[in-house]
Amino acid sequence: MSSRANLWRTLIFVCFVGPGPVIGLVPCWLSGWQLHTPIAWWRYLGIVMVLAGAYPLADSMVRFVHEGRGTPEPLHPTEKLVITGLYRYVRNPMYLGALIMILGQAVFFENWQVAVFGMIAWGASFVFVLVYEEPTLRKKYGAEYEEYCRRVARWVPKIRRG
Repeated sequence: MSSRANLWRTLIFVCFVGPGPVIGLVPCWLSGWQLHTPIAWWRYLGIVMVLAGAYPLADSMVRFVHEGRGTPEPLHPTEKLVITGLYRYVRNPMYLGALIMILGQAVFFENWQVAVFGMIAWGASFVFVLVYEEPTLRKKYGAEYEEYCRRVARWVPKIRRG
């Protein structure tokens, strides 16, 4: 599959099927994208969180297309295991980026419903990773994936000494 085709598949998946609706549509629906109080200093923290969360998503998409020669979409998975960039520190940076973006919107809009949705979305991601993603990667990449799992934590980066 060509890089161009994988890029288009990734963009369509991210914008319309996977992270896009979860990060954009649902928080928009829950918050109405309306501010009910004047801008306060903590809202800037929400903006920073959204921007910070976008980086792992964008970085992961680029790595899946170029290094993995595939997409984050399960129907067109990578041909090669991606273990560079943020994947050196944590196995699921894309999900963590999405969570940070959703929680950033909760802070910005001062909306507890968006925060609760973020935790539900993370919980669903956790189950998806355990039930589908990790078994699929173990089957496809075998010992390479097992070694990667020994070195890199699923959600919280390991602190290495020395």
